[in-house]
Amino acid sequence: MPFFSKLVPSVVSAFGLQTALALIFVPQANEKFYDLGGSIGFISTTLVSLYYPHLKLKYWDRVPNAILPPITSFAPRQILLNAAILAWSTRLGSFLFSRAMKAGGDSRFDEVKHKPAVFTGFWMAQATWVMLVGLPVYMVNTLPPANHPGLERLDYVSLALLAGSWLFEIVADHQKSSWRHRRDNKEHDEKFITRGLWGISRHPNYVGEVGVWTGMWLLSGGSLRSSFFPKAAWLIAGASPLLTWFLLTRVSGVPPLEVRPVGTRKQG
Repeated sequence: MPFFSKLVPSVVSAFGLQTALALIFVPQANEKFYDLGGSIGFISTTLVSLYYPHLKLKYWDRVPNAILPPITSFAPRQILLNAAILAWSTRLGSFLFSRAMKAGGDSRFDEVKHKPAVFTGFWMAQATWVMLVGLPVYMVNTLPPANHPGLERLDYVSLALLAGSWLFEIVADHQKSSWRHRRDNKEHDEKFITRGLWGISRHPNYVGEVGVWTGMWLLSGGSLRSSFFPKAAWLIAGASPLLTWFLLTRVSGVPPLEVRPVGTRKQG
């Protein structure tokens, strides 16, 4: 289908970068850059999905006077979604990378990083994550700016959900980092954090994360439900918040934390 063929550059970007990183870090059994690689994957794939048509004209088709348009030339919905995913990726990537470097690695990979085939599979899984979770933004970017409908009331509600959830996640991460710092300095001996947002939710950072991608998906709806897309496009993009919820509650978020022995388990 013509629409889905427009997503090919995004697919190539997502899987190409993670393949390159796997070629570098799998032989080294080095997992420290795994989360950072995921964040860079979101950034690069977002930019490719937004600028690919213009890059193709300029560097492949060699059209005279072809230029890369400024971000202000895109539709408001595109600007908001792209700014949100770039800001989210930068913040989360730097946060997780800093944490991994301070800890000297990531305990999730203690066994698998010494199994090249399995470790490579993790990088390919990350490429799939980058592609599917960012899908609402990549899909919106395939539509020329002039064909996007204007922002409506639901869009502002979606934007509020996105921004509020992101702030919720940032505050939760900050509270957890401060709590860990005080514990490491012997200022308390609490086994679990129960203050601030952690007093109202066991995993407030995950709540915020699901809210962010739900907001992204809802904000993309104004464009994905237009006549320029297949009828099922918006539902397909719904894989983003659903996959985020599934991974955090069933795979890589809550489960590893809950199976740790009592007294060592930590909220994520």
